[in-house]
Amino acid sequence: MGCSITATSPSPLPRPILSSHHRPDPKPHHNVLTRRSLLLSTTATTSLSLSTASIGTTPPPTPPPDTTVTDRVFMDFSLCPNYFRPERTFSDDISSLCSESALLGRVVLGLYGRLVPLTVANFKSMCVNITSSSSSSSSYKGTLVHKVFPGQFLLAGRQGDKPGEVRRPMGLARNTETVEAKAFSLTHSKPGLLSLCLSENDDDDDIKLDPEYRNVEFLITTGPGPCPDLDYKNIVFGSVLEGLDVVTAIAALPTYRPAERIRQFNDLAEFFGDERAQNARASWNRPLKTVYISDCGEVKVTKPSLSPPSLP
Repeated sequence: MGCSITATSPSPLPRPILSSHHRPDPKPHHNVLTRRSLLLSTTATTSLSLSTASIGTTPPPTPPPDTTVTDRVFMDFSLCPNYFRPERTFSDDISSLCSESALLGRVVLGLYGRLVPLTVANFKSMCVNITSSSSSSSSYKGTLVHKVFPGQFLLAGRQGDKPGEVRRPMGLARNTETVEAKAFSLTHSKPGLLSLCLSENDDDDDIKLDPEYRNVEFLITTGPGPCPDLDYKNIVFGSVLEGLDVVTAIAALPTYRPAERIRQFNDLAEFFGDERAQNARASWNRPLKTVYISDCGEVKVTKPSLSPPSLP
């Protein structure tokens, strides 16, 4: 019995089931440049360029303050052997109160007219006495060095109506440099620096309230070290060119310093608002010998402009 074998085509194998992450994309990716990718690539390129440029170049350094000496003035300081209280005297001429005064010496000051021209112009005017009014002289001549802070600075040019105080100056320009950052760029880093008093100013309050008030009080650093407490609060506008030994001699004078117990009582009185505390403090640090500016004026030179010397 014969058998016949019929050839049949094999059944197709079942197609494997692929997971979703193995499925081929119906449309293969082509590098399509979208707006977002273009923006990101442009930003990255710009940042890279800027960072490369910043590495290769550095910003130019800030130029130092211009301390060229444009003007010179002198001040003669004299010492009176006796001490007097200005509020108990009746003469406006301090030289008549010190008939036996002795000249301590002359101080020549170089002024930085390019850095702070208004401050320099007002100070120079007070030295050469071109702002005199009526019978009273609005000048530093005949006025006191009214306070000395040992190891730091001396104060002069206080305004008031008592003998030895500066009469209210007339005709001075309003000093707008007191609100300019550039004017405070120099620090009180060494002895012999001339500075306009702002934080240390102790003019009478009624004078400060005058609309025509002009601040002319000044300080000179005495050393031996810097005075960082004065920095950025007062305007350095000059330096001592000659006579630093005179400044040192004034700084060595004994001053009135109350006992610690008196200081504590004063602090307590000020805390409770007692006005007498401030009045009492006005006498602190006064020299026990009368020091005053017996003469002042401008030093005439052929070429006034020069760089200031390096003081110790």
